[in-house]
Amino acid sequence: MDSQVLFYIAAEDEAFLAVNRERDAQSLMKERESVQDQSDPSETDSEELLQLDGKSISEWVSEIDAISKEVEAELVSRDIGCHLVQVLEAVNTVLFDLRGFKRTSITLDPENSYLHSVLNCRCSTAFLISVIYIEVCKRLNVPIVGSPVGEDFLIWPKTEYPEELFKATSGQSLFSIVNGRCVDDPGSMASDLTAKSLQDLDMATNRDIIGIALANLIRLHWRRASKSSHGLMLTSPLSQLNNISSSNFPLLRPQDLRLAIAAAERLLILQPHNWALRRDLGMMLYYDRQYGEAVQELSICMAFAPPEEEAVLEPFVERLHLLRLISSLKPLGSDRLTVP
Repeated sequence: MDSQVLFYIAAEDEAFLAVNRERDAQSLMKERESVQDQSDPSETDSEELLQLDGKSISEWVSEIDAISKEVEAELVSRDIGCHLVQVLEAVNTVLFDLRGFKRTSITLDPENSYLHSVLNCRCSTAFLISVIYIEVCKRLNVPIVGSPVGEDFLIWPKTEYPEELFKATSGQSLFSIVNGRCVDDPGSMASDLTAKSLQDLDMATNRDIIGIALANLIRLHWRRASKSSHGLMLTSPLSQLNNISSSNFPLLRPQDLRLAIAAAERLLILQPHNWALRRDLGMMLYYDRQYGEAVQELSICMAFAPPEEEAVLEPFVERLHLLRLISSLKPLGSDRLTVP
């Protein structure tokens, strides 16, 4: 189930943040010499590590169950049957009118990027709103499929007659009911879709949806990590070989950088032969000064990359080998790597 996997991803990131908070607190205690050791390490139950804002994953799944129950109640209150259009209109009423969910543009706020947070704040990009829409409809026995189209992730009821999706009913087509304003936006690729072109799209699998969520988290946390270094790209060092140095690093937020690395590592499990993803992971590990791990990932990347990309990576990896050696011999930042 898509929602459960996305909750687990959020839970792992939340556990990472909690561990960091605990380490920070312990460090502060150690710095205060006048304070006696108050650490009382206790075994943390594995279920507690998977708590999200005080709720277990099963409780968050129940939140989606509750939304579907509200839709059923809405249909009963209208005293109508289960015609597809009426069901989708009831879903829209519950999600967007009663519960106040809103689609927003790309944001740097993590609250809009994790499924449990979206269920709380009720504001997110169209992608996660679409995931909730799919999960609610699944519980109502209305199968919804989707596909990435340009910058959008579009969804529609599974049907053998796609032309029915584009017929206007009560002023709206089924396609616009489930996707919102982007369908009417001339700047969106969604506005150009027809029944014929819809059939040519590859429907996203559960694996694809999880992959999109992880790719979004990589972008989110890298943008947050590099916010203070305007214009910095993951691949910037590849064109600045003579500036590779253990003391000349851009200002990055370490916590967001590590969350981006974690998302990339998860996505590589789904896409082990994605050379560009592995390159990006290697570069993030380099920025995190994990030189050995960076060399490993970039070396594997070179085996899958096109020849022109391999030619760019090879000299960087050679210098990274030297940087790893120097950093193991001298304190971090004590010397500059200079390679003739």
